Amino acid sequence: MTHRLNSVSLAAMLAGALALTGLAGAAAHGQSIPAAESPAAAPAGKTANATTQKTLEVVDADRYLALVAGHHGKPLMVTFWATWCEPCRDEYPLLNELAKQYAAKGLKIVGVSMDDDGDLILMRRFIARNKPVFPNYRQRGGVNSAFTQVVSPGWTGAMPATFFYDRDGRQVNMVLGEGTRPRFEAAIQAILDPSGGTR
Repeated sequence: MTHRLNSVSLAAMLAGALALTGLAGAAAHGQSIPAAESPAAAPAGKTANATTQKTLEVVDADRYLALVAGHHGKPLMVTFWATWCEPCRDEYPLLNELAKQYAAKGLKIVGVSMDDDGDLILMRRFIARNKPVFPNYRQRGGVNSAFTQVVSPGWTGAMPATFFYDRDGRQVNMVLGEGTRPRFEAAIQAILDPSGGTR
């Protein structure tokens, strides 16, 4: 009886050793190991790049106003861009830098794509390439005068265009056309510290 148990135990140990050898061999050859068997499986829900948006939520005029209202009490900067707009593409990395630089001071930045519905793939590639640290939305159907007039009366939809809102949700400044760092920073400082104090 004892001899039989020892044989069973020995067989179990050999099977375990063979399984571990198989896993090690798979890893050495670049093969994937099932999460349940992998000793270093990533936590559930963990993504490689949390900044990349797969889809952009659609906003209409009402949703835009609600978006601005939802940031009440916080200085807000909203930038409008499109993948076909070369100055927008040139300016976008700077906006990402500013978002990182002023996040700790309370600045919120939101991007809105004005691309046509047929350019969804281009939008996704643009977002994936630039990896923005701020949320982006899209206005369905491209440039729409009814929408632009709600954003800012008199705005024709020319881009890039960036609008600045104070903590009370009032639009207090804008940068039309490709902006420079000094121009953006002056507008940002004005909504961060309306009293005009020093940094």
